[in-house]
Amino acid sequence: MPLSLDIRDPGFEDAFQSFLNANRDSDANVEDTVKKIIADIRQRGDEALFDYTKKFDHVSLTSSTVRIPAEEIAKAKTKCSAATLDALRIAATRIEDFHRRLMPADLDYHDELGIRLGARWTAIESVGLYVPGDTAAYPSSVLMNAIPAKVAGVPRIAMVVPTPRGEINPLVLAAAQLAGVEEIYTIGGAQAVAALAYGTHSVPPVVKITGPGNAYVAAAKREVFGVVGIDMIAGPSEILIVADSENDPAWIAADLLSQAEHDAAAQSILITDDKTFAKAVENAVTTQLAALDRSDIATRSWRDHGAIFTVETLNDAIALVDRIAPEHLELAVNDPDALAVKIRNAGAIFLGRYTPEAIGDYIAGPNHVLPTSRSARFSSGLSVHDFMKRTTFVGCSADALSKIGPPAMALANAEGLGAHERSIAIRVNARNES
Repeated sequence: MPLSLDIRDPGFEDAFQSFLNANRDSDANVEDTVKKIIADIRQRGDEALFDYTKKFDHVSLTSSTVRIPAEEIAKAKTKCSAATLDALRIAATRIEDFHRRLMPADLDYHDELGIRLGARWTAIESVGLYVPGDTAAYPSSVLMNAIPAKVAGVPRIAMVVPTPRGEINPLVLAAAQLAGVEEIYTIGGAQAVAALAYGTHSVPPVVKITGPGNAYVAAAKREVFGVVGIDMIAGPSEILIVADSENDPAWIAADLLSQAEHDAAAQSILITDDKTFAKAVENAVTTQLAALDRSDIATRSWRDHGAIFTVETLNDAIALVDRIAPEHLELAVNDPDALAVKIRNAGAIFLGRYTPEAIGDYIAGPNHVLPTSRSARFSSGLSVHDFMKRTTFVGCSADALSKIGPPAMALANAEGLGAHERSIAIRVNARNES
């Protein structure tokens, strides 16, 4: 049974705080293993990379077979249904259009003292995209990672995808080709992250790594951060739905299960102002669980991490949402905008009764790589901004420097940094003496 709490109960605050503090991440202690793998890749390069691939994926690789040939990538689409390929193209077009609209503008102006100030955006030089492998891989993740990188102007995009027992979902390769990714390696796990970060003879290093993965991949990304950039450390998926009693309980139940089926550690939460409706949704979840292909996973997720919170009014939901800071937030109410503008912390918001979160996973346009584990309090979903960096610039004339130099010298002097003060003064004094 999921956790069920009423905001009017005397013990609600303590129970809610315990709920927030619960750890849904894997209990497996993977850090030591990951550190050893990374150290081995750094020391032995390709040899270690191929050894781990054989050990974990049961595939024997060499420097000439680790990268997927262009002709194999091109042939992948012949193994996919026309309807699915059309769906991928529609998704790709929408994702590209949205992210083009997010492109930042450069800044270049002169202030009232004549000083030139500005900022210039440039794409990072390379990125490594991690894509989970096996036949259950997600081609949508390829599009969500690769297309913003392309739009941002990243000149080199490398993709790694494990191929356990030599198997790969052709849709992953078809999505990569559609997104313009040509450099694809059949490696995965912590060893792939290490290869992308430090480079081997066969896998040149990148400057940033993005994409989802298991606990070993997440730990490896955390370990190599600083050597390379990373997008985020993603935890189990989560959805929070604020819904009133005018919804069909079956719709809300389906939305809750859309995330529960991802992982037994995923979390689905309902906030409503109607106890009768809450019970109806809970009953609908039970009914739908029996018919799910991934029923075992979804059942454990809902039983162990699911929650239903009953509030007095929907406005009471706002503070709870901000404290939970969900990855996905559905506002299935009459006036979703009225609630949305008051909410600070959410990875992505889905407005109204006809906007299920699942539409955002595939085809809406905004990215489905979103902050989890309450990190929406301080971070955002993946976008073109993650594949770009901002460089500021300043340009002073002699006259302008004479105006702002003295206060800068005073601050340098106050901090005891004489060379800082002198580097300004030597120019200001030279102008005054001329």
